[in-house]
Amino acid sequence: MADLLKRKLGQTGLNVTTLGFGALEVRGMPGGVGRPLQPGEPERILNAVLDAGINYIDVAIDYGDAEDYIGKVISHRRKEFYLASKCGCPLDVAAFTPAERTSLGTPLPKFHDYSRKRIVDGVNQSLRRMKTDYLDIVQFHFSPSREVLEQEGAVQTLQDLKREGKIRFLGCSSILPNITDHIKMGVFEVFQVPYSALQPEHESAIADAAKAGAGIVIRGGVARGEPGEGQGSENVWKLWEKAKLDELLDGATPTEFMLRYTVTNPAMHTTIVGTLSPAHLQENLAAAMKGPLPASVFSEAKRRLTAARAVAA
Repeated sequence: MADLLKRKLGQTGLNVTTLGFGALEVRGMPGGVGRPLQPGEPERILNAVLDAGINYIDVAIDYGDAEDYIGKVISHRRKEFYLASKCGCPLDVAAFTPAERTSLGTPLPKFHDYSRKRIVDGVNQSLRRMKTDYLDIVQFHFSPSREVLEQEGAVQTLQDLKREGKIRFLGCSSILPNITDHIKMGVFEVFQVPYSALQPEHESAIADAAKAGAGIVIRGGVARGEPGEGQGSENVWKLWEKAKLDELLDGATPTEFMLRYTVTNPAMHTTIVGTLSPAHLQENLAAAMKGPLPASVFSEAKRRLTAARAVAA
């Protein structure tokens, strides 16, 4: 079996697989939100991820039990993967009621705190949970404004943790409009940004960040799953129908096409996709192994999507 395609994560020097793994699905049901984990599920999927050669795992403090499972299940394989977590998160997710949480099961942004104490306590907790001496990347969660980061001295806090050897690179999970300021700050080595063929709003920002030398981690690269399978997917996939992208599939599934569309973006270095199903993991792997779409197909898809969005507007 051929190896997954790898790309350099900006100027970090990390050689990451174009398909990464998002660990949200192994969060369990903190605060009553999420889905129950069956015995052996976390062990199966996390080991399957590494066995497949995927070397980038994304997690967060407020992903319930996910960090604990990473520590229990694959900490002994730490040299096989890069580990990215987030900071500013509440340290005890289970303390929140479902009404206080987003539909994905992570606390609302208003519960995040970018003070020095919260960041330091969070990073130390992540290190303990995941049984590791260092985190490859720590990202500010929920795209805080530049004003908030500067007011709290948050970047300085991460830089201090970097000097201590607890983290290697500074990142930010960024969205518009704040991502524009984040790029201008010139301190972030990695950006995690939402992007797909059906949700291209951040395409220009992604290109700008990559041009500045940052590593680009894409989330939502398969547009939240096929229609009916992901949160909010029905509305997102209406654009697919308007653009008549089924005509370009040539035997592929929509998810495969979407994943390859994301990989085709030259500014992207890895796209994180989460699943609890080994079968879905294999489908994602098969798609990623095919690499970018043919240039002619990518161009035609982009043309159709642009025209469909213009009509919708």
